[in-house]
Amino acid sequence: MTMKNRQSVARILLLSVAFLVLCSPALAQHYEYDVQQIWSNGTYSSFTDLIKYKGTFYCAFREGRGHVFDERGKAEGKIRIIASKNGRKWHSVLLVGEDGMDYRDPKLSVTPDGRLMVSIGVSVYVDRKARAQYSYVCFSSDGRHYTKPERCLVDDDHSRRHDWIWRVTWHDGIGYAVDYFTQPEQGCWLLSTTDGIRYTKVCSFDIPDFPNEATVRFLPESGRMAVMVRRDAGNGMGYWATASSPYTQWEWHQMPLRLGGPDFLLLDENHFVACSRCLHIPGHPTTSVYTGDAATGRVSQQFVLPSAGDTSYPGMLVERNELWISYYSCHETEWPSIYLARIPMKCFK
Repeated sequence: MTMKNRQSVARILLLSVAFLVLCSPALAQHYEYDVQQIWSNGTYSSFTDLIKYKGTFYCAFREGRGHVFDERGKAEGKIRIIASKNGRKWHSVLLVGEDGMDYRDPKLSVTPDGRLMVSIGVSVYVDRKARAQYSYVCFSSDGRHYTKPERCLVDDDHSRRHDWIWRVTWHDGIGYAVDYFTQPEQGCWLLSTTDGIRYTKVCSFDIPDFPNEATVRFLPESGRMAVMVRRDAGNGMGYWATASSPYTQWEWHQMPLRLGGPDFLLLDENHFVACSRCLHIPGHPTTSVYTGDAATGRVSQQFVLPSAGDTSYPGMLVERNELWISYYSCHETEWPSIYLARIPMKCFK
């Protein structure tokens, strides 16, 4: 396939179901949806997020020379943010990083005072071993000019070196995020913030087997918090839970799938749509879309996006009557490129 064809919008028949994750009804129809390659510049582009801010769409991701390390054994990823007025034509507005540091997993949110916030995980490697992991943040008031990334603080602890604030979700003027420790035995915490820089511990999550990447959302009617958590030890299955304010009492449910870079949105009080790396076929990962039960976390796989190899880490938003999903994949290119899928919301009703 030529580069011109790769960058054009592909009209793809959306298959009803590849297979069921649980024995729940799958879609019985075929739908059309769009997939477009929105960034490919010969670098290892990965770990996306997506947001609409002041009428413009922004997609953030890591750029490097490998998933972690380059050909010299160094990890020095940078964060790039691209922008678009219509989701079709994209241009770069930010490329930021530091020598000797690996910037990765950017996550986008809008603060209560109306600024675009970029949460970043920063790692320092020595001889291919991670010696420190920090959480950084930067801000923009116009989507074009950004503050210098600064380090986040949890309970004013300046000595923390091995944790990662992964994705911030704002609700009633307060940002919530899961902070996971890169030393598996330490688990993870739920944090709150009012400024995106200083964070306070809300509670510990009592989850076994190395919980880490997590997304927090809020049920639209009750205001209950829902959380989806990746685990990387034991059977590796994801966990799901909900809690009412003050978000300290949780009922956990093991999900029927492994997660990789999970994101989800609440469709209503009882249902959600999620996207994650799919590992059902060993050695052949894809990026897949699921619908789920907000009470139990039970899901069924609905769609497999065009994807292969190193893939996933979606960003999700609803734009009018479509679900937009950014993700990365190397099914068309030697190194991963960035893609945008647009799926009609009627698929999930």
